[in-house]
Amino acid sequence: MSDDEDVAPAVKKSRVFYGSLEDKERERLSSEMMSSAMAGSDAVKAGIEAGNINISSGETLEMEERVSERQQEALAEFERRRRARQITVSTDDAEVKAGLRALGEPITLFGEGPADRRERLRSVLSVVGPDALKKSRKDEERAKRSQDECQQTWYHEGSTSLRDARLWLAKYSLPRAMRRLEAARAQRDVSEATRTIRQQELHKSLRNLNNFCSQIGDDRPISFCHFSPDSKMLATASWSGLCKLWSVPDCHLIRTLRGHNTNVGAIVFRPKAGIYLDQSDVSLASCAADGSVKLWNLDSDEPVADIEGHSERVSRVSWHPSGRFLGTTCYDNSWRLWDLEVREEVLHQEGHSKGVHDLSFHQDGSLAATGGLDAFGRVWDLRTGRCVVFLEGHLREIYSLHFSPNGSFLFVFFYSTDGHFLLTGAYDNTAKVWSHPGWTPLKTLAGHEGKVMGVDVSPDGKLIATSSYDRTFKLWLSE
Repeated sequence: MSDDEDVAPAVKKSRVFYGSLEDKERERLSSEMMSSAMAGSDAVKAGIEAGNINISSGETLEMEERVSERQQEALAEFERRRRARQITVSTDDAEVKAGLRALGEPITLFGEGPADRRERLRSVLSVVGPDALKKSRKDEERAKRSQDECQQTWYHEGSTSLRDARLWLAKYSLPRAMRRLEAARAQRDVSEATRTIRQQELHKSLRNLNNFCSQIGDDRPISFCHFSPDSKMLATASWSGLCKLWSVPDCHLIRTLRGHNTNVGAIVFRPKAGIYLDQSDVSLASCAADGSVKLWNLDSDEPVADIEGHSERVSRVSWHPSGRFLGTTCYDNSWRLWDLEVREEVLHQEGHSKGVHDLSFHQDGSLAATGGLDAFGRVWDLRTGRCVVFLEGHLREIYSLHFSPNGSFLFVFFYSTDGHFLLTGAYDNTAKVWSHPGWTPLKTLAGHEGKVMGVDVSPDGKLIATSSYDRTFKLWLSE
């Protein structure tokens, strides 16, 4: 054995501590926490830099608030279901659909049955309240009442000139109405056999109508034609803007009236023109698509006056039987009455929902009939301003209407002078003569190569005039 192996190991002396170990243990723990905190801080910083850890700005959401919100939502849903069970909904599917429509909801969904629709209406009412349906129905009734009020005829105070014109029209029309009724009573006293013979002779004459004269009137379509009161002249209007006067029956050009710059819709003779009126008096009136209305005499080829005030197309002009008033129809949904003695507009009458195309005065001078693009006709009492008759039944626009000579009928075509036949023009290039009563066709006036745009019968009843899109007008005479 070596000397080293014989040496005994050193004995470790144990430490003896006096007092408490709490302070030492606290120091040891604090040092360990500080080292772990430093290590953790370094790890957090590394995580933030790597983008793996996001630090908020300090906003917090308390768990109690979140739980409270969920509880409130659940309570609200329970309350809604309780209200829904208490709401009474009709079992009539039509009423259910009407309720959904009133609430602004679709009346049906894909695959939805009546029972599902009732539950959907009940669910909607539980949210908006059962009074919402009553309120919506009240709003609908209020809107309907206001719409009905808008459709009612209303009146406003007129001018002094309008009042004077109405009084004058009443004094003018009443004696004429009395004379017309007396003539009707006298006609009723004629024996049936005599009336039948006269009607048969008239029908025979109408069946023998033939083309007496054909004349090229312009280089554009001829839109209107009208005989003078003495049956010696014919006035024509053209889309070229020119109006012309022709002698009858030889169809020689008398005068060309120049003044319009666009399509002329109509030209009409004033009552008694060429009979009691002087050549220098106003004898004709015309209108055009640009809203212009012009007055003419028989001495000049230029207008003697312009009537201004229309902002849209004026389609027709018509003279009152007295010759004092002129009526105009306009595409601004109104018609107007002009007093030539006081030289002003005395009436601007609305009432149509679309443009007014034609106007006709009753032979007594008491009534005016209008028709237009709304497919309705109206009869107005000029003495009171009221719409006394509303005419409905047409499916398309009304482009023409005329009172019968006896004042008892109103046609949407052109009526003859004696009231025993009806003359119509059509876009099939023909005009036709119809019997009255019976309304059977007596004669077809064929010969135009374009649509017939205007027809007229001479005051003496001997001639018929037609104007056409083919730029010609024709005279028809019974052989």
